[in-house]
Amino acid sequence: MTRNHHRPAQFDFGLALSAVVRGYFKAADRAVDDLPGGPRGYQVLSAAARGEAPSQIALAQQLGVDRTVMTYLLDDLERAGFVERRPDPADRRSRQIVITAPGQQELCRLERKLNAVEDTVLTPLTPTERETLRDMLSRLAAYAGDVPNACQLAEHTLTDPSKPTGSC
Repeated sequence: MTRNHHRPAQFDFGLALSAVVRGYFKAADRAVDDLPGGPRGYQVLSAAARGEAPSQIALAQQLGVDRTVMTYLLDDLERAGFVERRPDPADRRSRQIVITAPGQQELCRLERKLNAVEDTVLTPLTPTERETLRDMLSRLAAYAGDVPNACQLAEHTLTDPSKPTGSC
């Protein structure tokens, strides 16, 4: 396999990024499909392991999952023995989501599988390129919330027409 370090003239950032993301998610979904809830189940286990699940409702909001769907997902994960719902000492009406020892073992198993998926997706890159990509993606992810939308760009261009718009 030869490496082409030169970007084609018609390189489309969005298409390339989309292809990489689709490939990663397709393989990652297969890696976690035996977990109740699949990718969402993995997100719940991961959040619970990091202590980011202060309550069932907060977890549903954080992950963008409907409260009813979250209830069924937690039922399935609890039946599998991976999480427990415990009364919140500060508010007995609320339930904290806590990962169990088997849940922690399952999370470790899934993380190993997802690391293998990442290695496969990054196969064409050298170890140095992989670290560089991870660093760049981390910076882009941190910035992503600040990227102006189309209306903000248009407004900015209208107020200062000397600024380039990024169009062809």
